[in-house]
Amino acid sequence: MLAHYLEKPRSWILAHPEAPLNKTQYNNIIQAADRLMHGEVLPYIIGHWEFYGMDFHLTPAVLIPRPETELLVERGINWLRQHLTRRKAVDVGTGSGCIGITLVKNIPDLQVLLMDISSAALMVARDNAEKYDVMGRTKFKQADLLEGVSGPFDLICANLPYIPSSLLSILPVAKREPHLALDGGLSGIKVISRLLEQSRSKLLTGGLMLLEIESSQGLAVKTLAKAHFPTSKVQIL
Repeated sequence: MLAHYLEKPRSWILAHPEAPLNKTQYNNIIQAADRLMHGEVLPYIIGHWEFYGMDFHLTPAVLIPRPETELLVERGINWLRQHLTRRKAVDVGTGSGCIGITLVKNIPDLQVLLMDISSAALMVARDNAEKYDVMGRTKFKQADLLEGVSGPFDLICANLPYIPSSLLSILPVAKREPHLALDGGLSGIKVISRLLEQSRSKLLTGGLMLLEIESSQGLAVKTLAKAHFPTSKVQIL
């Protein structure tokens, strides 16, 4: 928070604890601290958050990027670097665009379609694509998962809602972040199941599909994936 309002890196804040605040900085920090005390979360207050060494613009319309999602991105980057002819990807449920845009920034000739059912989320993703100067290699589409997209794609990435509906009322995250990005239906894998079904005709032979899921859902999702892609290798990491 201090780094944001002082417009300094965190290392500078730690190295200069004696630095005085001007009136505007002081007032902004006090107001932000008050919002924190009333339950708002820091990324929405300051309007941005770090992901994979990049700084993404955020609004309450999108999920806050999390470190565990960086593992999915790292896997995608490594695979793309090993498969030099695989250069067409889609980020389903893109939210802030952090997955797709990070892939594009790390793979110079990659083309990525960023998709979300929320128009407000796509506006945030577009802002981030403009910020990182990748508009020429990104496209945007508002749709429910892969509906209306012909593909096919070399890489399908998705961090979809995976929290069971019954748990949303008792989890603090449901009060702070968009319900649409969290509610995974009765079992928590309703949306993931639909994407797996749609992906059968959208994923190129030999392509890769990367999904973020909750740790307890591994067996159920693996079973679904094998049903839709019976000849493919399915791994839970």
